[in-house]
Amino acid sequence: MSNRPGNGTLLRQILVLALISLCASCGPSTGGSENEGSGGDLPEITADDNGRSSGAAGSSETTSEMTRAPGGGTTRVEARVLVSNLEVPWSFAFLPYGDALVTERDSGRLLRVSASGDAREIQTLPEQGVGEGGLLGVAVSPDYERDGYVYAYYTTQEDNRVVRFRLGEQPEPVLVGIPVNSYHDGGRIKFGPDGMLYVTTGDAGDTANSQDRSSLGGKILRLTPDGDVPEDNPFPNSPVYSYGHRNVQGLAWDADGQLFASEFGENTWDEVNRIRSGGNYGWPEYEGDGGKEAEADGFINPVTTWPTSQASPSGAAILVDGAIPQWEGDLFVTALRGECLWHLELDENGNVVGREPLLRGDAGRIRDVTQAPDGSLWISTSNRDGRGVPEASDDRIIRLGPASK
Repeated sequence: MSNRPGNGTLLRQILVLALISLCASCGPSTGGSENEGSGGDLPEITADDNGRSSGAAGSSETTSEMTRAPGGGTTRVEARVLVSNLEVPWSFAFLPYGDALVTERDSGRLLRVSASGDAREIQTLPEQGVGEGGLLGVAVSPDYERDGYVYAYYTTQEDNRVVRFRLGEQPEPVLVGIPVNSYHDGGRIKFGPDGMLYVTTGDAGDTANSQDRSSLGGKILRLTPDGDVPEDNPFPNSPVYSYGHRNVQGLAWDADGQLFASEFGENTWDEVNRIRSGGNYGWPEYEGDGGKEAEADGFINPVTTWPTSQASPSGAAILVDGAIPQWEGDLFVTALRGECLWHLELDENGNVVGREPLLRGDAGRIRDVTQAPDGSLWISTSNRDGRGVPEASDDRIIRLGPASK
C-alpha cells in the first residue's frame, strides 16, 4: 500500500534540513532504461560526527541544527502541490513574466502554468514517442522578449530532434538526426549562462554511439540559438561538447558557470558528473567511478554515484540566489526509481560533501526540478509513466519554498 498522501493533505510537509554525511551503502539493483521498477527502500540517514541528523528516511518532518542559515537560525521549507492530474510532465522552462512552460511526454501537450497553479494547454507538438521518447525538454530563448522563441526536444519516427517555434505556431528544426529508440533518448535542453543551447542525448541502446564523436548519441551537445556550431566548441565543426555518456537527463550550472549533469547507469551505478569541454566520461568502458584506472585511460570520473536502486536520476538544478538560504549553491537531482529528490551539498570547488533524500515516500517517482523566478524549487512527478504507482491526483507539480507563517 502506498504511503503517499493524495489531494487531502496536499503534501503539507515541513522539512528542516542540515549537512549530513555521505551515504555509501548499496544494495541489489536491476538495470535497464530508467532502471525499471519502483526500487527498494533507501537506508536511514544517520547523524554525522557532530550529532546533526536529518532524521529517519521516509519521515515527513525532520529537525536539526542548521549550520548555514543566516544568523544561525533555521528556515522551514514547505512542499505544496500546485497542479494535479497531469500526464507525465517532463520538463519546465520559465517565461520572462513568471509563468512556466511544461511539457507532457506522452500526450505531446505544451502547458502554461502560473505561479498560483493555473494551467492551460497552449498547443500539441507533433511528437510520436514510444517508451521513453515523446515530448521531452523545453527551453525559452534568452532573448524571448525580442524573438519570442521557445525550444523543444521531441521524438519522431526517424529521430530525436530539437525545434524552435513561437507559441501557437508550427516548429522549425534546429537539430535533427539524434539517434532514437524506445529507451535512452536523453532529451534535456537548457540555455547556459554563455547563451548557448545545451542538449543531452542518450546512446539509444547502441553503446558504440557514446564513444563515436561522429554520432550525436550519448553526448552533451552545444549549439548557438540558431542551431549552428559555436566557434569555441572543443571539436571543430562539431556540436559535441562532452561524450562517453549513457543517458543524460539533467543539466545544472552553479554561480561560477560550472556545468553538472546527472546520468543513468546500467546495472550498478548512477552518477553526477562535473562537465568539462571536450571531456570523455567513460561509457561503455566504465560505469560509475573507475578510479585511477579510468583516469589513466583518459576518462573523467563522476563527482558522486548511487546504486541504481537509489536514484535513476533525471532532472537537476542548482539553487542560485534562491529563497532558501541554507540550500544556496546546492545541487538537487530528481530520482525516478529512488522516488525522492536528492539534495547534494557542494563545496566551493564543486565537490559533493553531503547528500540526503527529500520527499521520499511522499511524491513517488520524481522527474524534473528547476528554480522558479521567486527562488523556490518546482518539481514534477512521473507516476503515470508506466513504471510508477499513481495516486488519483497524479501526476503533479510540487513547489518547495519557505513555509507560510
